[in-house]
Amino acid sequence: MIFPLLGLLAGLALGWILPVNVPVEYSKYMSVALMAGLDSVFGGMRSAFEKKYDNTVFITGFFTNSLLAVGISYIGEKLSIDLYFVAVLAFGLRIFQNLALCRRYLLKK
Repeated sequence: MIFPLLGLLAGLALGWILPVNVPVEYSKYMSVALMAGLDSVFGGMRSAFEKKYDNTVFITGFFTNSLLAVGISYIGEKLSIDLYFVAVLAFGLRIFQNLALCRRYLLKK
């Protein structure tokens, strides 16, 4: 459980220190990829609390969710439909659900 948190903190620290500029054209794709990544991290934390964590499932889910979200956003942009809102909403809901379950698990401990 500590490793996902340490990875998240290390990523935040690197993002704060290193100047990374994302072009405006890619900001929608970056936002859905970030949300998909956060969903995977919090889902991994939840499964670790439930003693069901599998590293293969985590890694494949991380990349599959990110690629699918970016692909849906790209197709939506080509169709002139803002489908990235759907991905952000779906991943945002899952993040809050996973975070709530992690919080409940920690409170019961």
